[in-house]
Amino acid sequence: MSDDAMTALSKASPIDGVDRVYLEPEDIAAMEEVAPSQRDRLMLRLLFRLGCRVSELLGLGPHDFDLARGTITILHLKQRLSLRCPECNAQLGRAHRFCPGCGQPVAEVVRKEVERRRVRTLHLDGDTLAMVRGYLEAVGPQDRVFPIARNTAWRIVKNCAAKVGLHGLVNPETGRTRGVSPHRLRDAFAVHALKTDDSGEGMRFLQEWLGHSRYDTTARYRKVSGTELRQWHDRLWQNSDST
Repeated sequence: MSDDAMTALSKASPIDGVDRVYLEPEDIAAMEEVAPSQRDRLMLRLLFRLGCRVSELLGLGPHDFDLARGTITILHLKQRLSLRCPECNAQLGRAHRFCPGCGQPVAEVVRKEVERRRVRTLHLDGDTLAMVRGYLEAVGPQDRVFPIARNTAWRIVKNCAAKVGLHGLVNPETGRTRGVSPHRLRDAFAVHALKTDDSGEGMRFLQEWLGHSRYDTTARYRKVSGTELRQWHDRLWQNSDST
């Protein structure tokens, strides 16, 4: 195992008694190094460097990559349930007892699945672009870049994390420990981006990059790790303790 992998391994355990809530770039680099195949290394790289959802990653085809421009086009399909009045088809909220459109009492609702499509084009850094080019040349023509099932992708991430000593992270909202999954790599990208630039413009760019329709979804990534929160709190009392 390289020095980088050993560094990530040493950071995987709780620091100063405070559990970690997100992965660091060094952790993902170590996971890439122990990945058993070129495909798995690229999968880990794209999940982190692009901050994409695993469903978006597994839906990619070779045609989604523009190697000349160094970009990737991601199509995000998301389905939501829409409640409708059976009389006038007006949209209803879950608490509605009377239709806001026709005023009739609502005894039953019509449930319709509405599919929303969002497309975004993301840039690939030079190293990642070289990995993509090498992988596509190696595997040859195929319909999907990663022809694997979702549960297989989860297992790959979990196994690579375990190899470098990363077995779980603390959920900052519930305090419970959760496993290392593909979405934790997306979280790591978002947190890394905000640690680098948490300005208003940086938040707007991150929202667009992640494909969030709501700003407050992006703002949740401003949560900091327990270690950073503790250091912040300690700094508040440094002057008072010395008096």
